[in-house]
Amino acid sequence: MSADTTEQPTAWQDALYDLLRQKGITQFAYVPDAGHRVLIDRSLQDRGAHSVALTTEEEGVALLAGADLGGARGVLLLQSSGVGNCINMLSLVKGGRFPFLILVSMRGDFGEGNPWQFPMGQAVEPVLAAMGVISLRAERPEDVVPTVSAALTMVFQSGQAVAVLLTQKLLGAKQF
Repeated sequence: MSADTTEQPTAWQDALYDLLRQKGITQFAYVPDAGHRVLIDRSLQDRGAHSVALTTEEEGVALLAGADLGGARGVLLLQSSGVGNCINMLSLVKGGRFPFLILVSMRGDFGEGNPWQFPMGQAVEPVLAAMGVISLRAERPEDVVPTVSAALTMVFQSGQAVAVLLTQKLLGAKQF
């Protein structure tokens, strides 16, 4: 559960999707993930968006580089375990200086019950930093839109690579 249980469960996700579209994001690359369900579902239903299901997360890095070369803006939606799959491909972003935005649904932190999620969950920030990707964290519903808005400015005005980490405090730990 998120910290604020009085808010509609999808209110911040809907506001996030609306922000992304208002800021010109038309390409949504994703590996299916419950933490990104609302963004994925809305992008699939939106005729103005191009939504691509990936077979592996690093494909999304190349897809966003291609989107930029074609004049489009995109976002990569993945889970923290998928960050590990992207490490080598992040050199494309660094070398090509492509604007790069990732939204990461975190595992392996607050309230995690699956021991297999801890290694990559704990390594996400240092790995991204080593590859030149700036990490910002959103822990409460009211943090999401301002944090992603700041990331959008950093990415598309300053040409930075930025990951917004949607923490388990925000998403809620999965119960098994």
